[in-house]
Amino acid sequence: MRLSAPVQPQAKRWIVPLPRGAEPPYRVFVNGVPQEEGVDYELFGHALAFSRPLQKEGRLGFWRWLSIALAIAGTYRKNDSVDVQYTMHGQQRVATGLEIVPPADGGKTEDGGTSGEGS
Repeated sequence: MRLSAPVQPQAKRWIVPLPRGAEPPYRVFVNGVPQEEGVDYELFGHALAFSRPLQKEGRLGFWRWLSIALAIAGTYRKNDSVDVQYTMHGQQRVATGLEIVPPADGGKTEDGGTSGEGS
């Protein structure tokens, strides 16, 4: 009698689409730190897939912007930047601040919070 392996829930992935026409080799950086394929990310079609939470700060609301402009408050939200060096038509190019697409559930943890919050 053969037992099948338990079904693993699909891992949450934060997807970063590569620029149109980008060709390997890729050098990937998150917040300026070099990333290694197979360790920090995987190629997923024409995108990079990260298993660790990545977040963009998003747009600031009027009151938040005003409080920063008046030096009343600062902003300490998580704001990851994904940069990629790639080849296009034989020339090296760099794309900075690429879009980060969170998992379908928005990256929520089991307790309802957002992954990576507070770092």
